Amino acid sequence: MTTTTTDERALAELQREHGPALFHFLLGLTFGDRQRAEDLLQETLVRAWQHPEAFDGPYESMRPWLFTVARRLAIDARRSRLARPAEVSDVVLECAPAGGDTAESAVAALDVREAVRALSPEHRSVLVQIYFRGLSLGETAEVLGIPAGTVKSRSYYALRLLSGRLPGYSSRSSSRSSASSSAASAVAA
Repeated sequence: MTTTTTDERALAELQREHGPALFHFLLGLTFGDRQRAEDLLQETLVRAWQHPEAFDGPYESMRPWLFTVARRLAIDARRSRLARPAEVSDVVLECAPAGGDTAESAVAALDVREAVRALSPEHRSVLVQIYFRGLSLGETAEVLGIPAGTVKSRSYYALRLLSGRLPGYSSRSSSRSSASSSAASAVAA
Protein backbone atom coordinates (compact mmCIF):
# COMPACT_ATOMS: atom_id res chain seq x y z
CA MET A 1 0.00 0.00 0.00
CA THR A 2 1.53 3.26 -1.10
CA THR A 3 0.62 6.44 0.73
CA THR A 4 0.75 9.69 -1.15
CA THR A 5 1.70 12.95 0.40
CA THR A 6 1.64 16.54 -0.69
CA ASP A 7 4.49 17.81 -2.82
CA GLU A 8 7.07 19.70 -0.75
CA ARG A 9 6.96 22.75 -3.01
CA ALA A 10 3.18 22.98 -2.70
CA LEU A 11 3.46 22.65 1.07
CA ALA A 12 6.15 25.35 1.24
CA GLU A 13 3.94 27.67 -0.82
CA LEU A 14 0.99 26.87 1.45
CA GLN A 15 3.05 27.78 4.50
CA ARG A 16 4.27 31.05 2.96
CA GLU A 17 0.80 32.08 1.88
CA HIS A 18 -1.28 31.01 4.91
CA GLY A 19 1.24 30.38 7.70
CA PRO A 20 1.30 33.86 9.28
CA ALA A 21 -2.50 34.21 9.32
CA LEU A 22 -2.90 30.68 10.64
CA PHE A 23 -0.33 31.29 13.37
CA HIS A 24 -2.12 34.49 14.43
CA PHE A 25 -5.43 32.59 14.50
CA LEU A 26 -3.87 29.84 16.65
CA LEU A 27 -2.36 32.41 19.02
CA GLY A 28 -5.89 33.57 19.74
CA LEU A 29 -7.10 30.02 20.31
CA THR A 30 -4.22 29.29 22.71
CA PHE A 31 -4.65 32.55 24.64
CA GLY A 32 -1.27 33.88 23.47
CA ASP A 33 0.75 30.72 24.17
CA ARG A 34 3.29 30.92 21.34
CA GLN A 35 4.70 27.43 21.93
CA ARG A 36 1.29 25.78 21.69
CA ALA A 37 0.37 27.88 18.67
CA GLU A 38 3.58 26.84 16.90
CA ASP A 39 2.96 23.18 17.74
CA LEU A 40 -0.59 23.39 16.41
CA LEU A 41 0.58 25.18 13.26
CA GLN A 42 3.12 22.44 12.64
CA GLU A 43 0.52 19.73 13.21
CA THR A 44 -1.89 21.51 10.82
CA LEU A 45 0.78 21.56 8.13
CA VAL A 46 1.51 17.89 8.76
CA ARG A 47 -2.18 17.18 8.17
CA ALA A 48 -2.02 19.15 4.91
CA TRP A 49 1.04 17.13 3.91
CA GLN A 50 -0.77 13.86 4.74
CA HIS A 51 -3.92 14.82 2.79
CA PRO A 52 -2.99 15.92 -0.73
CA GLU A 53 -6.64 15.43 -1.77
CA ALA A 54 -7.46 18.62 0.16
CA PHE A 55 -5.57 20.58 -2.51
CA ASP A 56 -7.97 19.26 -5.14
CA GLY A 57 -11.06 20.46 -3.29
CA PRO A 58 -13.80 22.56 -4.90
CA TYR A 59 -12.71 25.75 -3.14
CA GLU A 60 -10.43 28.50 -4.41
CA SER A 61 -8.22 28.71 -1.32
CA MET A 62 -6.88 26.19 1.17
CA ARG A 63 -7.33 28.71 3.98
CA PRO A 64 -10.81 27.56 5.13
CA TRP A 65 -9.64 23.94 5.20
CA LEU A 66 -6.47 24.87 7.13
CA PHE A 67 -8.35 26.99 9.66
CA THR A 68 -10.91 24.23 10.23
CA VAL A 69 -8.18 21.64 10.78
CA ALA A 70 -6.27 24.03 13.07
CA ARG A 71 -9.38 24.83 15.12
CA ARG A 72 -10.21 21.15 15.56
CA LEU A 73 -6.63 20.37 16.57
CA ALA A 74 -6.70 23.21 19.12
CA ILE A 75 -9.98 21.92 20.57
CA ASP A 76 -8.63 18.36 20.76
CA ALA A 77 -5.41 19.55 22.42
CA ARG A 78 -7.34 21.56 25.00
CA ARG A 79 -9.63 18.64 25.79
CA SER A 80 -6.63 16.38 26.11
CA ARG A 81 -4.91 18.77 28.55
CA LEU A 82 -8.07 19.12 30.64
CA ALA A 83 -8.59 15.35 30.77
CA ARG A 84 -5.30 14.66 32.53
CA PRO A 85 -3.96 16.07 35.79
CA ALA A 86 -1.96 19.28 35.63
CA GLU A 87 1.77 18.80 35.41
CA VAL A 88 3.86 20.12 38.28
CA SER A 89 7.15 21.71 37.38
CA ASP A 90 10.34 21.50 39.41
CA VAL A 91 9.93 25.16 40.40
CA VAL A 92 6.62 24.42 42.11
CA LEU A 93 8.11 21.45 43.92
CA GLU A 94 11.06 23.51 45.14
CA CYS A 95 8.70 26.14 46.58
CA ALA A 96 6.48 23.62 48.36
CA PRO A 97 7.03 23.37 52.09
CA ALA A 98 8.71 20.21 53.27
CA GLY A 99 6.67 17.86 55.38
CA GLY A 100 7.32 18.33 59.07
CA ASP A 101 8.63 15.70 61.40
CA THR A 102 5.59 14.32 63.19
CA ALA A 103 7.60 13.12 66.18
CA GLU A 104 9.08 16.58 66.64
CA SER A 105 5.68 18.28 66.39
CA ALA A 106 4.20 15.77 68.87
CA VAL A 107 6.95 16.52 71.39
CA ALA A 108 6.44 20.26 70.87
CA ALA A 109 2.69 19.85 71.41
CA LEU A 110 3.34 18.01 74.69
CA ASP A 111 5.74 20.74 75.82
CA VAL A 112 3.24 23.46 74.97
CA ARG A 113 0.38 21.60 76.68
CA GLU A 114 2.43 21.25 79.85
CA ALA A 115 3.53 24.90 79.76
CA VAL A 116 -0.04 26.15 79.20
CA ARG A 117 -1.34 24.01 82.07
CA ALA A 118 1.25 25.60 84.36
CA LEU A 119 -0.20 29.09 83.70
CA SER A 120 -2.70 30.63 86.08
CA PRO A 121 -6.36 30.19 85.03
CA GLU A 122 -6.61 33.92 84.21
CA HIS A 123 -3.59 33.87 81.88
CA ARG A 124 -4.66 30.57 80.30
CA SER A 125 -8.20 31.80 79.59
CA VAL A 126 -6.89 34.90 77.81
CA LEU A 127 -4.53 32.85 75.62
CA VAL A 128 -7.26 30.35 74.79
CA GLN A 129 -9.62 33.12 73.65
CA ILE A 130 -7.05 35.06 71.61
CA TYR A 131 -4.78 32.39 70.11
CA PHE A 132 -6.91 29.27 70.03
CA ARG A 133 -10.37 30.64 69.35
CA GLY A 134 -9.15 33.58 67.25
CA LEU A 135 -10.99 36.33 69.10
CA SER A 136 -9.84 39.94 69.03
CA LEU A 137 -8.78 41.77 72.19
CA GLY A 138 -12.17 43.47 72.40
CA GLU A 139 -14.07 40.23 71.91
CA THR A 140 -11.91 38.49 74.51
CA ALA A 141 -12.55 41.32 76.98
CA GLU A 142 -16.28 40.98 76.38
CA VAL A 143 -16.30 37.18 76.73
CA LEU A 144 -14.21 37.21 79.91
CA GLY A 145 -15.90 40.31 81.34
CA ILE A 146 -12.64 42.21 81.91
CA PRO A 147 -11.25 45.46 80.44
CA ALA A 148 -9.30 45.33 77.14
CA GLY A 149 -6.19 46.65 78.90
CA THR A 150 -6.29 43.69 81.26
CA VAL A 151 -6.56 41.33 78.30
CA LYS A 152 -3.46 42.92 76.74
CA SER A 153 -1.53 42.72 79.98
CA ARG A 154 -2.48 39.11 80.70
CA SER A 155 -1.67 37.97 77.16
CA TYR A 156 1.72 39.71 77.31
CA TYR A 157 2.67 38.14 80.63
CA ALA A 158 1.26 34.73 79.68
CA LEU A 159 3.38 34.66 76.52
CA ARG A 160 6.38 35.80 78.49
CA LEU A 161 5.86 32.96 80.99
CA LEU A 162 5.47 30.48 78.14
CA SER A 163 8.70 31.66 76.52
CA GLY A 164 10.55 30.92 79.72
CA ARG A 165 9.05 27.44 80.05
CA LEU A 166 9.27 26.27 76.44
CA PRO A 167 12.67 25.05 75.25
CA GLY A 168 13.99 26.89 72.21
CA TYR A 169 11.14 29.42 72.23
CA SER A 170 11.91 33.06 71.60
CA SER A 171 9.26 35.74 71.37
CA ARG A 172 11.28 37.54 68.68
CA SER A 173 11.76 34.59 66.36
CA SER A 174 9.40 32.93 63.91
CA SER A 175 9.09 29.96 66.24
CA ARG A 176 6.50 32.02 68.12
CA SER A 177 3.91 31.24 65.49
CA SER A 178 4.82 27.56 65.44
CA ALA A 179 4.67 27.45 69.22
CA SER A 180 1.25 29.11 69.06
CA SER A 181 0.02 26.60 66.50
CA SER A 182 1.44 23.74 68.55
CA ALA A 183 -0.19 25.24 71.60
CA ALA A 184 -3.49 25.46 69.74
CA SER A 185 -3.42 21.79 68.91
CA ALA A 186 -2.26 20.90 72.41
CA VAL A 187 -5.02 22.85 74.16
CA ALA A 188 -7.65 21.71 71.68
CA ALA A 189 -6.70 18.05 72.27
